[in-house]
Amino acid sequence: MWFVMGTVLPRNRRRFWIITIALLAPGFMPLRAAPCVELLKLKLHSGKITDAQTRAPNRPPATTAAVCKVAVTLTPTPDSDIKVELWLPEANWNGKYMAVGNGGWSGSINYSGLEDGVRRGYASSSTDTGHVGGSASFALGHPEKLIDYAYRSEHEMAVQAKAIIAAYYGRQARFAYWNGCSAGGKQGLKEAQQYPVDFDGIVAGSPASNWTGRAVQAIWSAQAVHRDEASYIPPPKYPYLHNAVLAACDALDGVADGVLENPKSCNFDPGAMECKGADSPHCLMAPQVAAARKLYSDSINPRTGQHLYPGLQQGSELGWATWAGINPLGIALDYFRYVVFQDPAWNYRSLNFDLDIARVEALDTHRINATDPNLKPYFDHGGKLIQYHGWSDPQISPGNSTAYYRSVVDKVGPSADSSYRLFMVPGMGHCGGGEGTDSFDALQALETWVEQKKAPASIPAARIRTGKVERTRPLCPFPQVAVYQGHGSTDEQANFACKVLAQ
Repeated sequence: MWFVMGTVLPRNRRRFWIITIALLAPGFMPLRAAPCVELLKLKLHSGKITDAQTRAPNRPPATTAAVCKVAVTLTPTPDSDIKVELWLPEANWNGKYMAVGNGGWSGSINYSGLEDGVRRGYASSSTDTGHVGGSASFALGHPEKLIDYAYRSEHEMAVQAKAIIAAYYGRQARFAYWNGCSAGGKQGLKEAQQYPVDFDGIVAGSPASNWTGRAVQAIWSAQAVHRDEASYIPPPKYPYLHNAVLAACDALDGVADGVLENPKSCNFDPGAMECKGADSPHCLMAPQVAAARKLYSDSINPRTGQHLYPGLQQGSELGWATWAGINPLGIALDYFRYVVFQDPAWNYRSLNFDLDIARVEALDTHRINATDPNLKPYFDHGGKLIQYHGWSDPQISPGNSTAYYRSVVDKVGPSADSSYRLFMVPGMGHCGGGEGTDSFDALQALETWVEQKKAPASIPAARIRTGKVERTRPLCPFPQVAVYQGHGSTDEQANFACKVLAQ
């Protein structure tokens, strides 16, 4: 007879509990997997499986293959309500697990990410991070929910998903990956920093790792363009400013192609566009020139001179409505209203870049921010990290990624290159889009690195318009850039090589 916690098990439940008990025995490999519906009986240490059913192909939410869809509610604290979905391919599982990240304040399941994971053969999971909706209002009066959002939900999801995968397939996943961009990129970095054994490989795209710094910079930008009515730069002027930047700097990388390979080498001053007479869409009035200079510049503490967060890069002008539009960036506004000042009526014009910044830094040094440069425990675990960022990102300054990369190298040493590579994408906006080669497969490069020990010397990338490949280029590991070799088409990656240029 079989007993669990002193209870005699009926015959039809014995096989499932054999599998469950075996998960606790190191080195034990169950011989058979549990049916999807049997997963409802699996006990979790900090939550409950609320649904487990097979979904046929193309049933909402759409999938390209039949999956065992598992819904989980995690409650690591009395105030937690973390929803997770785990999709388990019923056929052609690749033997691996992938968690997908979120965006913004992340109050929903990432179904498109789950779909991509299943298409690749992964058992895939996503979490709503413990709340519903895209606002930070959930954090007001709920400090535990803020921690769930900041890092706990992702870790709890990873732990429980691995147990469910083992119960369903009868064996552990061979590798575990994280794949996310924006807030999802920050989540990936936080996992590497705080839970170094959760994942074997992490793709962290355009990470909002310095969450507080980005919020500060967004308000800095909003105050600059709304200092008075004359300072506001209307969107019809963006293309003219962008074209002026390209005219000044596009050819500096040896190829005039509408994209800046390395904006850091561009010294364009918006004063070159100052109107000589009456205002027009083709020029900037003096207050607008001053505002544009502040958008390019780092936010600064006026008393100490401390640089708080990097400004936008030359080449990002077409997306300036994100930080310099009619209203401030909503993600940043919510952070100050609901987390820092806990006042939904807080006005962004009142932010003091001296006194208030000290309060901000004291609040979030190790909570939402993912800026710890000590990745040695993750690297020692064998973990690999690919980070990417668009040079024309108008929402999260690309300078944040290069600064974090340098901080890791400074902390860990040159050996960091054997586990961590940053790929800056010329002309790409936030997580995609823009004028550059924004179509590439960082996850595939990561898989090759983790599973075959082949570090990516470059990543093939393409610019695709209306379904047609217009241009291909290699993405180079920072600080290398793609350099034209002087022969052949400038739209073909074979004619470029990755090199470090003298500064």
